[in-house]
Amino acid sequence: MTFDSKNITFTEEVEGKIVEYSMIETWDGLYAPVAIRKPEGDGPFPIVLLAAGNGGEGLAWLMDAVRNRAYTMDRLVDAGFACAWLRYRTEVELGYNNGGEMVRDMRQGREMFNRSPLEYEDEIAIIEYFKAQDWVNSDNIGVIGMSHGGEMALKIVSEYHGLAAAVASEPASHEYLALKTDNTAFINEKTGLRNIEEMQMAEVEKVRNRIDLPIAKKRISGIDTPVLVMGRDEDHLQGIFRISYELLEEDGKDVEWVSYDHDYHGYVFPIKGDDGEYILNHVQIKAIDQVVKWLEQKFAESSL
Repeated sequence: MTFDSKNITFTEEVEGKIVEYSMIETWDGLYAPVAIRKPEGDGPFPIVLLAAGNGGEGLAWLMDAVRNRAYTMDRLVDAGFACAWLRYRTEVELGYNNGGEMVRDMRQGREMFNRSPLEYEDEIAIIEYFKAQDWVNSDNIGVIGMSHGGEMALKIVSEYHGLAAAVASEPASHEYLALKTDNTAFINEKTGLRNIEEMQMAEVEKVRNRIDLPIAKKRISGIDTPVLVMGRDEDHLQGIFRISYELLEEDGKDVEWVSYDHDYHGYVFPIKGDDGEYILNHVQIKAIDQVVKWLEQKFAESSL
């Protein structure tokens, strides 16, 4: 184990591969864990950061991911990228909409915030940490975010401009688009929070008619990072995925769209079955091939 005031690191071997775990300081001094794999050599390497779901669960989640969700990580490392699975603080219901812009000030010689950092801001802090590492090509950092991680990717590139590329796979962009719920969502009486798990938003026009367009367009206007948006043909949120692409395209952003017919939410990150083998078919292989090639292209363009 190694550590300094900004980072704590230890390693383990998983299926013959060295995984490095780092605890990275976020904006408010708390630490977020990541699990890193690197290609052979000293670098500097381009790096791709992986985010899935709405946060929490810490090191236990990462240790499971490098054992049971490492297929895409392996593919990226084989292509010459360093790669890291991320964890971050738990999503706050409507924290992005209600909290407003983060304001950082000073009081008594130390930082004072107008609100607590949110999970996507932890990811920005992690990106900034990697930019400072001598084994990382700081001009070639990308993210793949799935589901809420895809929404996080859109939030990040709307206000942060240090990425070379971002993949938003099945982005659950309800909050980012300021989407008004319909009667397929409801309030959990025990908690007072919304339950939107089964909200039916497959139709593009239905979603377009329910978003706060001025808010969504204002957020999108800040994007200057290339984005690949990935949908899933029969998903009940396909309308949200597609509108996330269409609004970027209408605003002239560097954005591409692809959608695949697959029965698993999160097909870009295959998982192992009970037999220890990845549950994987040709659709996922094709999708991941496309992601790797797209990242290679965007990293090459950023190096020109």
